[in-house]
Amino acid sequence: MRIVLDTNVFISGIFFAGPPYRILQAWRDDRIQLVACPEILAEYRQVAMRLSHKHKGIDILPLIDLVTVRSEIVHAFPLSERVCEDPKDDIFLACALAGKM
Repeated sequence: MRIVLDTNVFISGIFFAGPPYRILQAWRDDRIQLVACPEILAEYRQVAMRLSHKHKGIDILPLIDLVTVRSEIVHAFPLSERVCEDPKDDIFLACALAGKM
């Protein structure tokens, strides 16, 4: 199975138990393939940097580097019109389309 992970799901999977954590476990165990684009990876990194300033003992940047290496990276083209309530979320749909999901 191939999936695109919203930033909230990705970050929640790192910090909390529950379904987001199980998704990251499935990825770690090669049961699913993550699909991402440079814009999504940049958002992951931006959120990680913000969190690292708040939580000094936690460094999730190595995990984001691992996502970059172990994910299928696609080039997502902007959607022709806004789809999501939050326009920043359109990139996740654009990524899924680019990944032919």
